[in-house]
Amino acid sequence: MSQNDKEKNKDKKLLIILGFVIILLAIITGIIFLYMNTSKENDENTLAYTDLIKEMSYGNIEKIEMTVGSTTVKVKMKNVEEEKTAIVPNTESFMDLVQSKVAEGNEIELIQKPKSILAQIPSVIISILPTAIMLALFIMIFKMQGLGEKGKVYDDTERKTKVTFDDVAGLDEEKAELVEIVDFLKRPEKFVKMGAKIPKGVLLYGKPGTGKTLIAKAIAGEADVPFISMSGSEFIEMFAGLGASRVRKLFEKARKLAPCIVFIDEIDAIGSRRTSNSGAETENNQTLNQLLVEMDGFSSEETIIVLAATNRPEMLDKALLRPGRFDRQITIPNPDLKGRLEILKIHSKDKKLSEDINLESIAEDTAGFTGAELANILNEAAIIATKMKHEDIENQDVEEAIKKVTVGLEKRQRVISDKDKKLTAYHEAGHAVVSRYLPTQSNVKEVSIIPRGVAGGYTMYKSDEDKYYISKTEMQEKLIALLGGRAAEKLVLDDISTGASNDIEVATKIARDMVTKYGMSDNLGPIDFQGKEAYEIQMFGENIGDKIGQEVKMLIDTAYNDAQTLLKEHRDKLDAIANVLLEKEKINEQEFNKIFE
Repeated sequence: MSQNDKEKNKDKKLLIILGFVIILLAIITGIIFLYMNTSKENDENTLAYTDLIKEMSYGNIEKIEMTVGSTTVKVKMKNVEEEKTAIVPNTESFMDLVQSKVAEGNEIELIQKPKSILAQIPSVIISILPTAIMLALFIMIFKMQGLGEKGKVYDDTERKTKVTFDDVAGLDEEKAELVEIVDFLKRPEKFVKMGAKIPKGVLLYGKPGTGKTLIAKAIAGEADVPFISMSGSEFIEMFAGLGASRVRKLFEKARKLAPCIVFIDEIDAIGSRRTSNSGAETENNQTLNQLLVEMDGFSSEETIIVLAATNRPEMLDKALLRPGRFDRQITIPNPDLKGRLEILKIHSKDKKLSEDINLESIAEDTAGFTGAELANILNEAAIIATKMKHEDIENQDVEEAIKKVTVGLEKRQRVISDKDKKLTAYHEAGHAVVSRYLPTQSNVKEVSIIPRGVAGGYTMYKSDEDKYYISKTEMQEKLIALLGGRAAEKLVLDDISTGASNDIEVATKIARDMVTKYGMSDNLGPIDFQGKEAYEIQMFGENIGDKIGQEVKMLIDTAYNDAQTLLKEHRDKLDAIANVLLEKEKINEQEFNKIFE
């Protein structure tokens, strides 16, 4: 267990003990009071105060026993063996009354006893309880104000991060850029001698799972320096001012460990654009301001480099991105074919792969996948191979893993009516046939009417190339392919279903982006409407919103009509594929191509 984990466990135990003590004190107090009240209520030998005065007047009282600080007295009456108890409203007045009776000649023995320890417990607990509660709250707030020991530190007292650049695959250019950072940390004097200033910050941004955190750890591992890791959300708490305090303490710790790397994951949690100082925004603004001040406060002698990662760089405040704070901004992209192959090789080192496994083929079929998704696919394949009792991970295990990750879990046990089965078969056949006759669309890899995840069926395409740009023609044909399922339903069954809801959603987004984001509308021209305020859009005309809607609708209508036209021309192929699906439930790439040949 690391030192940080030990400190966290110690703090948790302390808070648990404090809470337990407070609860225990409260329970003891309640029990004592309940016992005392119950004993008073259930005592059959209780003598009313008025009756006690009468008996004293008659001279029937032999002995009275009192406890200091108590309103309960014990009374021994003449010619009565059992003692009785009475409650006196005012002990001082009662004492005066007894003394006056004694002076009148009544023989009354008065005994005064000191207060017992048991009787003092409730009052002591009541006096201590508020102090204990305040102390517990003070300790809790004090603990929250620090770095919270939430910042995980890999330093000499524990272990430095063991990740190196060898563990990072598919990011060759990015690694080459970051090698300089390692040199800065290892040999800062040679850069200072040349007059170069050490970069203060490096911002890594890219999609989730691309390896931003991994490459940050690799920099620390290569430089062999302490690595302080903290998430942006850990700075924000319900108490105002704690975010700024934690930023200060984080950099205080960094200065003590310098040279070192400070890594802030998901920095957009504290680095988003500043807004008006109202409500919760004030806390975020104070935290961001403190971060800006701390990054400005580095001296040239302090070899501290701040690495930050985010999925949304557009959310960050501009002051954070200027030179002198985050000097470098490096995009971490999805890996290309070569990168995916290297990533698969790294994650397959500890896996039992059969001889028929072809990692190059897997890399070709997973275009657009991130490093985390590729690792997940191999892990799922290992789980599937174990469940199927295979000696090694086979190709079919990997194929099943890809389908499970991308589409969902196969549900063969689901009972489907013949009507729904026919509808699904023609819907998926519609997608496949339309895609076959569209030059820009990928080849069909598999068509199935077995439910997976939330889908009643699916058409899987070969994604064997990395695309960095998409043409207008390709997007238009993508719309036709998406609406092929709905077009087939209408053509064959003369009805439509809810099965095309996801297709329509995706198609609508593509058409809207074509018009508002990519400027692909012939009538509206190359203008970016997306993300604009209403007043900014109005400058292009009063009815511009209606025109945008008409353009989007025209793209969808055209694609739907083209899909129907293609299916009418190749109705024989549509029926052939649908019939095979109804018979076999699944068609692979070879079977699909054979129908067309």
